[in-house]
Amino acid sequence: MTGRIIVINPNSTEAVTEAMDRALDPLRLAGAPEIESVTNANGPAGIECQAHADDVSRDIRRIIAERDADAAAFVIACFSDPGIYAAREATSRPVFGIAESGMLTAMSLGAKVGVIAILSRSVPRHMRYFRGIGVEGRVAGDRGIELGVVELSDESKTFERMVQVGTTLRDTDGANVLVMGCAGMARYRERLSDRLGIPVVDPTQAAVSMAIGAVMLRQTNGLAAAPAMAAE
Repeated sequence: MTGRIIVINPNSTEAVTEAMDRALDPLRLAGAPEIESVTNANGPAGIECQAHADDVSRDIRRIIAERDADAAAFVIACFSDPGIYAAREATSRPVFGIAESGMLTAMSLGAKVGVIAILSRSVPRHMRYFRGIGVEGRVAGDRGIELGVVELSDESKTFERMVQVGTTLRDTDGANVLVMGCAGMARYRERLSDRLGIPVVDPTQAAVSMAIGAVMLRQTNGLAAAPAMAAE
């Protein structure tokens, strides 16, 4: 049995869950764990400030408790990785955050990472987290497109803003790989990479890929469940 990876959207916007879930279709492979995306109905429309990130931590732990028995791994699909350390304390399953996973993947593809945030006010929160996980030195820049989570469904406006910010990150900041700083940007990854000519990482794809690898390697070794990951 391959198990199931539960991908948690901490905000309450179903369109974000649907967009990121469609972007995970290439990872739905025969013999690989099932991928299920769920929405935190109690969350804000978007995680757009530190208070939002702090407040949804309890919701994430609740969802993990409700799904722990049938999950092989969890992914927190918000670029702030809200509540990740508490979540890792709450389950014996591995828990992946899309910011951490996205940055680690990007660093394997380029020397300097540019981050496309939704809002400029998100940037200080991102940078605090990057310092905490020890990757700040590889960040070329972190710039906002100045659109909230709900506004990301406007494809024409969002994509052009992402192109503008991505171009600045590439040409002014020196980034040679980009990470999209919101799960709601998933639908734009391939087009953006083609337009800018450098790799673009969808952090939710990155986190789910890591989760698949962890689950399948553990099952190859004959172990049913992963030990708790240490909180820091």
